[in-house]
Amino acid sequence: MAKGKTDYFGLSRLVSIILAIIPVTAWVCGFVTRFSEGKILAGIVRLIFGFNIIWIIDLVLMIVSGRILRIIPL
Repeated sequence: MAKGKTDYFGLSRLVSIILAIIPVTAWVCGFVTRFSEGKILAGIVRLIFGFNIIWIIDLVLMIVSGRILRIIPL
């Protein structure tokens, strides 16, 4: 991963944080990112549970580390 890039489609950290703040975009970006990585099970989990605690954890992790939570690394 190139320096300055984060989890949301290689966008800058600031843009990724803004996307993570908005619940709907965080939910959509979360599962689309997992499906694009070929992690179907992780994408389905994010699709179903992405509007609750996962969104809050992703928001905190995006601000602190610039990366979103990897629930299922498969």
